[in-house]
Amino acid sequence: MSFEQLDALYRRVIMDHYKKPRNKGVLPDGNVTIDMNNPTCGDRIRLTMKEKDGIIEDVKFEGEGCSISMASASMMTQLIKGKDINTALKLSRIFSLMVQGKDYDDEQLDLGDIEALHGVSKFPARIKCATLAWKAMEKGLLSTNE
Repeated sequence: MSFEQLDALYRRVIMDHYKKPRNKGVLPDGNVTIDMNNPTCGDRIRLTMKEKDGIIEDVKFEGEGCSISMASASMMTQLIKGKDINTALKLSRIFSLMVQGKDYDDEQLDLGDIEALHGVSKFPARIKCATLAWKAMEKGLLSTNE
């Protein structure tokens, strides 16, 4: 597959998650809720997770923002649901390195659709958009471990 074809595929994946977000909504029985925003562009998110015995049993998000921010939240919720906290935090570190264009070791973890956001590294102003939901997830999970 050529670079142009791969780039077009990634754009389609991002737009699919933006137009038909997964896990969007309210999680009434969640026990972790984090609100975050990106003041530079106006993106905002409310992430709600149901964590039990170190496992993210369910996760949903609400918010408004650009296609990168909302697609990233959709992809993240799909990826972390059912994972243990340590795995979710590892995925967040990998994602952060990936969107910054830095080398990362995926540690045999399936990155799923989030690989489509690899190209964000070419647009430094969009990195905060892509990482907003991930930062909310980290903040929420780290606060449950204190």
